[in-house]
Amino acid sequence: MFNVTTKSMQWGEETLTLETGKVARQADGSVIATLGETSVMANVTFAREQKPGQDFFPLTVHYQEKYYAAGKVPGGFFKREARPTEKETLTARLIDRPIRPLFVPGFKNEVLVMCTVLSHDLVNDPDIVAMIAASAALTVSGVPFMGPIAGARVGYEDGEYVLNPTVDDMQDLRLNPEQRLDLVVAGTKDAVMMVESEAYELSEAEMLGAVNFAHEQIQPVIDLIIALAEEAAKEPFDFQPPDYSDLFEAVKAAGEEKMRAAFAITDKQERTSAVAAAREAIKEALTEEQLEDSNLGSAMKKLEAGILRGDVVKGGKRIDGRSTTDVRAIVSETGLLPRTHGSALFTRGETQALAVTTLGTGDDEQFIDALHGNFKSNFLLHYNFPPYSVGEVGRVGSPGRREIGHGKLAWRALQAVLPAPTDFPYTIRVVSEITESNGSSSMASVCGGSLSMMDAGVPLKAPVAGVAMGLILEDDGSYAILTDILGDEDHLGDMDFKVAGTENGITSLQMDIKVAGITSEIMEKALAQAKDGRMHILGEMAQALSEAGEFSAHAPRIETMQIPTDKIREVIGSGGKVIREIVETSGAKVDINDDGIIKIASSVAESIQKAYDMIHSIVAEPEVGGIYTGKVVKIVDFGAFVNFFGKRDGLVHVSQIENRRLNHPSDVLKEGQEVKVKLLGFDDRGKVRLSMKVVDQETGEEIPREKKEEAAD
Repeated sequence: MFNVTTKSMQWGEETLTLETGKVARQADGSVIATLGETSVMANVTFAREQKPGQDFFPLTVHYQEKYYAAGKVPGGFFKREARPTEKETLTARLIDRPIRPLFVPGFKNEVLVMCTVLSHDLVNDPDIVAMIAASAALTVSGVPFMGPIAGARVGYEDGEYVLNPTVDDMQDLRLNPEQRLDLVVAGTKDAVMMVESEAYELSEAEMLGAVNFAHEQIQPVIDLIIALAEEAAKEPFDFQPPDYSDLFEAVKAAGEEKMRAAFAITDKQERTSAVAAAREAIKEALTEEQLEDSNLGSAMKKLEAGILRGDVVKGGKRIDGRSTTDVRAIVSETGLLPRTHGSALFTRGETQALAVTTLGTGDDEQFIDALHGNFKSNFLLHYNFPPYSVGEVGRVGSPGRREIGHGKLAWRALQAVLPAPTDFPYTIRVVSEITESNGSSSMASVCGGSLSMMDAGVPLKAPVAGVAMGLILEDDGSYAILTDILGDEDHLGDMDFKVAGTENGITSLQMDIKVAGITSEIMEKALAQAKDGRMHILGEMAQALSEAGEFSAHAPRIETMQIPTDKIREVIGSGGKVIREIVETSGAKVDINDDGIIKIASSVAESIQKAYDMIHSIVAEPEVGGIYTGKVVKIVDFGAFVNFFGKRDGLVHVSQIENRRLNHPSDVLKEGQEVKVKLLGFDDRGKVRLSMKVVDQETGEEIPREKKEEAAD
């Protein structure tokens, strides 16, 4: 019944297995990839015909994590997987980005790639396994795919690169100084196609070394996929790229001059209008048959790309007049919004981000329900890209893949410079509102986010800046690397290479390639040029804010205290009675964890101090010789009981009330009276012994020995 093909190899410390022919046999390609005990099924289907009028490549990639894979039931009211999580969306993008450029040019049939996590051993992250499974499924499906690709994750510990570190190793890198890198690389046999990373101030040489290390490590995986395909691949789909050379020549003859003049305009809005007018002029010069040709859009794009790319490579001059290494003019402002905790407006040319920072308490942390466990995050970064930012009219809905992906990139870039939660016990939320866009808005979000956090008083280790690099690679091997690319240069170029970091090193690197990969030489040059751009931007940012701003009067204050773990129960009380009383009495928020760390939050300093004192009185032990203020709670014949330390009472013997003989304690004391006492110690039964007569009841200071003797005489 089944015609199963299986290939296995040792990869790092685990066994990697690819299997096809047993499951999902009606899909064009189906492969189950297993690394350790993490298994992902990838299924590929594609349409045999292009939709009429289709002028783009409709590739859709889905990645799904099934909770059963880790033996879990989904949380929440509905016990079923629903909308994609952030991890699922980011992984779908991770798979899409390296495979999209490898389909045969001109292929515009619908392609669907679905990756489903079937088993998760909580050690090997399924995202890398899914990428390998998707590549293998595409390779055996017969779709015109110029792969295969493979992917790997790289860590960096003690100066050594680590292949496919475990899930735990990559968790909360900010709190693990030994582990400085979480890098994912995808590539073909010959070149790197995609890079995604979270780094902790690595040098350009260290980052390039990590990328090269990953590319070396994926070679045997590519060989394994090829071996699988040699036995199990279907017949290649009969597809011939359309020949639209005659149409292109007609388009070129009709509008090259107008299009060249349009791209010479430096202002984006004017240039966009002129390019649109040139397109209309070209269409007016074409025949009805040419206008109906589905390759018209490709011919138009080829003309535009040829004009833009040729001028840059040959003359080194870009459409806005800059050289290849120039960064556009930058204006940085902070403290724009009066009621927010921190705000900044970062403008670079025609790209602008309004970044706003909000400081919250432990109650505001993001709860994440993941396959490998539940955890919280105290740093959130949300990115919004409204239609007006590019002068368009469009629908506004929930965040899409772009918003989630760009937000995560900025999050990774800023993560490395955040203070430790023990030093700054706040939940930090940064929102980047993109108000203008012509170039990298994610890198503007990094710059604006860094400034707004500093404006909010967050003690960052160092400011962070980001820059987007581009590449124009011609068929003859000549190329130009562009610093701070425009939107058109991104659209018509061959690479989107984003680097963020501090003066000391890189904190995030993301690369997407639209051609069949780039060499290590090009990447090394791009990293060096990006460093120069980053240093320039950091210098411009420094003019707006050289150090952390004042803490906002509207932000909550948080104090932390550590108590012994055996005292946690006393602070919480039966059914939470004690901690509720502390909150109600003080007006502050109180959060306590299993390690005995207590966070007390309020915008009023007095509330924090009151809660602190109440908790301290519960957990602290009185010191022998210490002087305390207390209240008389009970009077008996032989003395008075005084509540002097939280709920702790002690006896002031009648002989210790005054330096004279009393008939009865009630001669000088009454219940409820406030007195000052010194803790003399404890008797044989552990009872507290207090003294009033050795303390000046007015000043609260201990009476010197000489005065005690005078009073006794």
